Amino acid sequence: MDIQKVLRDRRIISSDPDIMSGISVFVGTRVPLQTFFDYLEGEAGLTEFLEDFPHLQTQVLQVLEVIAKAMLNQEQIIYAHSAG
Repeated sequence: MDIQKVLRDRRIISSDPDIMSGISVFVGTRVPLQTFFDYLEGEAGLTEFLEDFPHLQTQVLQVLEVIAKAMLNQEQIIYAHSAG
């Protein structure tokens, strides 16, 4: 599963050379997807990201849903190959 393709197809993120030099941003904003992951990896975390960008709550939940489904898919594939 190509996570970025799914996020684009669901219109959660977009990439346009005229917006932020073409990096992936949340649709309708100039907030890079990477900023979200930077918050998650840092001390700030999810709570602070949502406090700083409350208008992105729905999109953030959708990103996390897509990632979780991709992880479960990958786990099932690995399990199927190791069990067989």
